[in-house]
Amino acid sequence: MQSILRYLLAVFLVACCFVLPASAQPPIGGDNGWYAVNCNVNGAQVYFGNDYKGTIEAGVLYVPVYTTGTPYQTFRVEKEGYTTHYGDVISVPGKGETFDLYATLNPIQPTQEPLIGGDIGWYTVHSNVDGATVQFDNDVKGTISKGILTVQVYTTGTPYRTYTLTKDGYTTYTGSIDRYPGKGETVDLYATMNPAPTPAPKSPLSPALAGSALLIAGLLLIAGRKNN
Repeated sequence: MQSILRYLLAVFLVACCFVLPASAQPPIGGDNGWYAVNCNVNGAQVYFGNDYKGTIEAGVLYVPVYTTGTPYQTFRVEKEGYTTHYGDVISVPGKGETFDLYATLNPIQPTQEPLIGGDIGWYTVHSNVDGATVQFDNDVKGTISKGILTVQVYTTGTPYRTYTLTKDGYTTYTGSIDRYPGKGETVDLYATMNPAPTPAPKSPLSPALAGSALLIAGLLLIAGRKNN
């Protein structure tokens, strides 16, 4: 009977280990929250700062963090054969909270010939307005389609300083470029465009006001003739 009880207890403990993935287990020594790193490539490796956290499985990796620990500033997701994604960590989850982070990895084209003068990196410009024209400094790079525009750049070229998005009916958006991609890397830029304010229509002169103006003009004309 005792051997049966021991067997059942062992089965129960093993089952408990599979209730939550290891990446979602609370760390010992303090309260914790989670970052949910969402990615389109399974098997991609996730780093917070320089700390390896695990790999993407089924499109996500849950990373537990101490709520009282030193906050991370950046994260990256990488896999051989794909461009590396770099992102900023701008919030810290509270106890029991989960914050989502997103990374999109693009395949590196093996048949793509290198550009003369240096290796290649990319900017991905995200915007809420399709059809907006994108400029880097004064160079037109294309238009937003399905929310993004990917811009290929030389890693050894002269760095761009600003990016600008324009479209009729919207206010112009200008942002600073403070990070330059390395070989095979992708840097995300974001732009939210707002509809341009509609100017108030000019109200025409009312008939009464127009009649008064004509009457005054007529009186001035008659007075001028009498003085002559």
